Amino acid sequence: MANITILKSAAKPQLSIKVQAIATLSAIVGAVAVPQIFHVLGAVSGVGTSLGEAFLPMHLPIILVGLLAGPYAGAIAGLLGPLCSFALSGMPGAMMLPFMMIELCIYGLSAGILRNVKLPTIVKVVIAQVAGRAVRAGAILLGVFVFGSKVNISTIWTSIGTGLFGLALQWALLPLIVYRVENLKKNDN
Repeated sequence: MANITILKSAAKPQLSIKVQAIATLSAIVGAVAVPQIFHVLGAVSGVGTSLGEAFLPMHLPIILVGLLAGPYAGAIAGLLGPLCSFALSGMPGAMMLPFMMIELCIYGLSAGILRNVKLPTIVKVVIAQVAGRAVRAGAILLGVFVFGSKVNISTIWTSIGTGLFGLALQWALLPLIVYRVENLKKNDN
């Protein structure tokens, strides 16, 4: 008889609405503030917005809140983070805003769904990244071919190539942060 392994749930406590709301607001603030640091550094160094495109700083707080606070916090922060950033700074650009909102919503949602699944955090991060990029690619294709959007289809591939360093940064930082936060919670109990 074949032995089938099913992904098991790691019994993490359900967070209160208040904690989830605070986590969501913190992620939105992070999704606005962290990219601004990269934009300032890009402006000072003369490379413009390419630092943000390479390091993907808006993605970090969104995936993190999903992993720590769950799918609702992740999805809401993913939708509102780019929108608030656009309202305050004009970034991301208006043409890419809806696609970024969809992509980050899926990042936060998928990371949140995986919150209680017993997998290494890096695997959860990779799954969330693939899900977000795949849905973003589908949204871009839908936008171009169905709604006549002027977005260049090549942005699907160029954003992946340009953002490789940011993806690797997420693989390194997010598991460390999640490990640290979860250990802090264990030590407080």
